Amino acid sequence: MHEDPFTGTVFVFRARKSDRLKLLYWDGTGLVMAYKRLEEHTFSWPAVTDGLMTLSHAQFEALFSGLDWRRVRAVEARAPEAVE
Repeated sequence: MHEDPFTGTVFVFRARKSDRLKLLYWDGTGLVMAYKRLEEHTFSWPAVTDGLMTLSHAQFEALFSGLDWRRVRAVEARAPEAVE
């Protein structure tokens, strides 16, 4: 996979049916494994290139929650204007 597990990279593994995920990551004190299974739905899976997929934090949260991560978009916020 050519990624350093000690940098905060989350390794995500999916079952063939797409209804289960396993996550592996280093939290600074040890290796953590999380497992999630959906009862009635499947995870929508991003395209994988060279064995890697890249998601933003919000997209990852949506994926892990069982939501469609493709519908998550960053909202552009304008800086407040000074009132004089």
